[in-house]
Amino acid sequence: MSQKNHQKLHVGIVGAGEIVKRRHLPALLRNSEVEVVAICNSTYESAEKFCRENAPHATPMQNWAELLGMADLDIIWIGTPPYMHSAVTVSALEAGKHVFCQARMAMDLAEAEEMLAASRRFPELVTMLCPPPHGMAGDLLMQRLLADGVLGQPHHLRLQSLSSTFLDPDAPAHWRQRSEISGLNVQTLGIYAEVLQHWFGDITGVYARGKIVQPLRQNYDVIIPDLLSVICTFANGMNGVLEFSGIDALAPADRLEVYGDLGTITYDFGSDVVHTGQIGDRALHVAGSSEDQETKWHVEDDFIAAVKSRGRVHPHPDFEDGVRYMRVVQAVADSQAHNAWATIAR
Repeated sequence: MSQKNHQKLHVGIVGAGEIVKRRHLPALLRNSEVEVVAICNSTYESAEKFCRENAPHATPMQNWAELLGMADLDIIWIGTPPYMHSAVTVSALEAGKHVFCQARMAMDLAEAEEMLAASRRFPELVTMLCPPPHGMAGDLLMQRLLADGVLGQPHHLRLQSLSSTFLDPDAPAHWRQRSEISGLNVQTLGIYAEVLQHWFGDITGVYARGKIVQPLRQNYDVIIPDLLSVICTFANGMNGVLEFSGIDALAPADRLEVYGDLGTITYDFGSDVVHTGQIGDRALHVAGSSEDQETKWHVEDDFIAAVKSRGRVHPHPDFEDGVRYMRVVQAVADSQAHNAWATIAR
């Protein structure tokens, strides 16, 4: 869809939480081709406060349906948790708006597929999901090392994503622990499924077991696991072991180890430092890097450029990328429910 009859792209934000305030809004406000014109938040009062403190020229809106009805709006920027993503996305596309959606894509695979189907009905509209910051800085380096064959034939990876976020048993349930808000998403499972599939190809099957250490939080029954262990296979023949926890005291930074028949690669996600080594080396060493190899965060500008390109630029991650990782999230939930291996069909 072409830009409306105004010089700048008009953006309406649905869900003005911390990630919008800290990350997306500053970049949008810096872009000379963009004007943030409306904000809808969980309440009108919070939207009004957000506008007053962060975007004084924007109009606070009572509800997102009212915002979608604005005729001169070009883009809907969704910053809500997953429970609203599908409904707002589909409605926005049907209203003729380009859509940027915060990750994780949806509550479950069915909602993600609904979003993808809607995007295909309106191919003239740009759709994009927020990419994970995890591994972004070292993405080009990782792709180069893999293309150079440092691993040889990869056969095994191990990922650990451990934290103490949910360690306090007296704390209320975080929104990420509330299934009515997060759906089937568990901690950083979807994020790392996206990252791993970007580097190593599709995950083809999983066996998952979760554990809820603190099932009752201030009278709320938690059903999303506090810790999760996943055994998985990849289309390239590699096996993987993925560990997620929100209840580990003094947990180290997230870490990936990948092993092949010729070498090893490790990635420290806390420092974005990559180590590598091959048979014959005495130890792993820091992989070469330079400023031109480091991927910077310019997500907002990428999306705006795609909208301005009128179909010549297709940003990633797109909704097909999102469905790929939501298949893994769904399979993990199915495996836990049935205590069985879950094959992921493509």
